[in-house]
Amino acid sequence: MNATCILPAASVLAEGPVWHQDHLWWVDIERGEIHALNPLTTADRVWKFPHKIGFAIPSVRGDFIIGTEQGLSRFSPETGTLTPLSHPERTTPGNRFNDAKCDPSGRLWAGTMALDESPARGSLYRIDHDLRVVRAVPKVSISNGLAWSNDGRTLYYIDSPTRRVDAFDFEPTSGEVSGRRTIVEISNGFPDGMCVDHLGNLWIAIWGGWSVACHEPRRGKCIAKISVPVEDVTSCCFGPRNTLFITTASRDVDDSTRAQQPLAGGIFSVQLEVSGPVPPCFAG
Repeated sequence: MNATCILPAASVLAEGPVWHQDHLWWVDIERGEIHALNPLTTADRVWKFPHKIGFAIPSVRGDFIIGTEQGLSRFSPETGTLTPLSHPERTTPGNRFNDAKCDPSGRLWAGTMALDESPARGSLYRIDHDLRVVRAVPKVSISNGLAWSNDGRTLYYIDSPTRRVDAFDFEPTSGEVSGRRTIVEISNGFPDGMCVDHLGNLWIAIWGGWSVACHEPRRGKCIAKISVPVEDVTSCCFGPRNTLFITTASRDVDDSTRAQQPLAGGIFSVQLEVSGPVPPCFAG
């Protein structure tokens, strides 16, 4: 399968795609931008801020929760304003939030990393409905992809430098995790963002791998691959009509490689034979 570019955005580090209210929401981390793309018209609305924005997750209130180097904030698309919520790493300068997603109960899971990518400086946090922040996984290097099994009892998680997808036993009521184990190992790049389809398979963006790989988590076997004409593929999410949207980066493209990937930083899509759930909104 081959992905098609639907927006030659030339973003530096496009990430965090999520389908919400007929738009593909995504961020350019390095430029501090939040985007809302209408795939039918290719109109792309942009809000820009003086922060590195790791994610923008919709909430049941109609706004978004965003994560930056200054912690968690609410973002109002109507006014374009940010309202600070909490800063769980106030005592860890030089860190920022990276990828995030909500679990089936609407709790937000958001990970951090060092700005200079130093190892073991970050954590994975759970933000409950009452905005209580709990450190769930410490000593993370680059907190990235998150997904839940269709029965809601397994959390899949990526710390990119490990080149692994790990699984946790997930307790749906409390949100507690345990029993960490490795289920997928990636050799042709670094796993980045990911999502799950309705069959329970994982679609994993491969940084440095020119692709999105589909892995069956019970055996860890790669069962399908989407070719992307960009080396650094960052994340993916399902939208309507079996569409998988894919984000990419141009951050590491230099003059010697630009001709090979002129669409680096673009937004791509591909039609699959399977659909996937859209993650719930944050319930807090």
